Amino acid sequence: MATRGVSSFQRFSVDTNESLSFEPCEDSLPSPEGAGDVFTEGGTERESVTINNRLQGKVAEMENFASHLEEIFLTVEESFGRQEQHLEQHYNDVLQTLSQRYEDRAAGLEDEKKGKLEALYTQLLACGQAMDASKELIEAAQQLHRRHDKRLFLQAVLATMRRMEEFSKEQVDLTLSTSLEFNSPLADLSDVKTMMDSINVVPAPSAPVINPQIPNSATGTSLRVCWSLFSDDTVEYYELYYRPVLEDTPADSSCAPLVSKVEVKETHCTVTELLPNAQYELWVTATNTTGISPASEKTLYVTVPSPPVIKRRQSTSCPEAALIRWESGNTDPVDSYTVELRELGADGTTESVVAVPACQCLVQLQAGRRYLVSVRAVNIGGPSASSDVITVSTSGTFFYLLEDTAHPCLSISEDGFTIFYGDEELPISAMASDQNTFTRCVAVLGDLIPVRGRHYWEVEVDDDTEFRIGVACEDTERNSYLGANGSSWCMRHIVTPSRHKYEFLHGGLSPDLRITVNPVRLGVALDYERGALSFFNVDLQQHLHTFRCHFSGHVQPCFGLDNPGALAVHTGIQAPEYAFT
Repeated sequence: MATRGVSSFQRFSVDTNESLSFEPCEDSLPSPEGAGDVFTEGGTERESVTINNRLQGKVAEMENFASHLEEIFLTVEESFGRQEQHLEQHYNDVLQTLSQRYEDRAAGLEDEKKGKLEALYTQLLACGQAMDASKELIEAAQQLHRRHDKRLFLQAVLATMRRMEEFSKEQVDLTLSTSLEFNSPLADLSDVKTMMDSINVVPAPSAPVINPQIPNSATGTSLRVCWSLFSDDTVEYYELYYRPVLEDTPADSSCAPLVSKVEVKETHCTVTELLPNAQYELWVTATNTTGISPASEKTLYVTVPSPPVIKRRQSTSCPEAALIRWESGNTDPVDSYTVELRELGADGTTESVVAVPACQCLVQLQAGRRYLVSVRAVNIGGPSASSDVITVSTSGTFFYLLEDTAHPCLSISEDGFTIFYGDEELPISAMASDQNTFTRCVAVLGDLIPVRGRHYWEVEVDDDTEFRIGVACEDTERNSYLGANGSSWCMRHIVTPSRHKYEFLHGGLSPDLRITVNPVRLGVALDYERGALSFFNVDLQQHLHTFRCHFSGHVQPCFGLDNPGALAVHTGIQAPEYAFT
């Protein structure tokens, strides 16, 4: 016998959300010769497909990661080139500033030298003129001294002495008119120093830009937010601010929602602990060692809606289809709804009807089956959690009575299938009704039958109860008796002192028929295609009457009581074979 080793395979299952879950399998594997005893061909093929799908997923993840690394490489290379250009520009600015300072300083020294030379030259001219005047006086005195004629000497000496006296009174400035040293103030290079220091300082980042919300990026309590920068700024961290948007809060109110903040390193963040089906206002800033950027423009994100609530009493079904109704329960708009169906006893596959625009959906089904039905609400954030599940059967036509159409004298049981007409008188205030309520005939309508197929239901009555049962158009007159107009067809039971009388009324007319056995349980069969509405005595399987007519639109079951009593409706039952023969 071949030896068996521990299996390296794993069991896996696929749930309705298409997620894979794996469990270690400790079962032993047979030898290759005995493989056919354990694995079927189909099972092995399914395992191979599953493993292949997993490997393809891993390959796709690695390809995405490699693509991401390539993008980072290109970003780093581009950033280095821009930083190099930035550094070169800074140095050029510094050199240009220093060159300008040198030229300004050299021009100042040239002007100062010119001023000094002009002052010295002016003083030199003054000294030369004084020296010429002194030489002229000295020569005049020497000539006067060489004269021998005393009379002429005396005549000339007085004028010469006056000239010498006046010359001696003139003050000759023998000090230098300018300093021989040049003014050399210390140069103010503070701005140059600032420029030099700024070479090693990154600029403050520009305002980030929050990206629009990505579809399916939220849950009921979280949002995944992404943003980007117009330029490749150096950023140490980001601060994301968010607050709920409340419609009832005034803009200038001091009770405005508090702003929350979260600090992150990446350009994305998942914000948690939020409200479902709520709008949030978000903005972000970027920070580095130089400073904080301006805030981005504010953007609205929404969390996914709350689960819808299926209206069980307003959902109907028949062998061909089901009409599911629900209410949103959300204050903010919902983009669409998704109806999910799973057949009981099947392989667990869930079918989805997507993009349903309103709070109801007519779903085509197979007859004689039972389905589990739930609904999800969808907005841009993603789908909500599933609603509570209801069971829908297609063995027969199932509907509830519409309480909003019931005459004020009628009472409907808690289960929604039995009507009562009491003999007590109601006050006039209780008789007030709206346009949808029966006011003359003590009657009520059943819910709208969803499709134009075959429908069957039964009614249980007492011998002494006067009743009307049949079908009526949705817009049948509420202040008219059932069967007395052209929009209703019904079987009427009247108790007289002599006998039980049965009428089959439409437009107030009835054929002359006599029923010998009083039916206690009546069957009603509606066939849209054949234009037939038939009544049966269920206990005897006896055909009573058939209306032949053309229903231009959908009709609804109708039930009325002409005297105090009760009437029970049975729905969701399979039609007997004789009902549509």
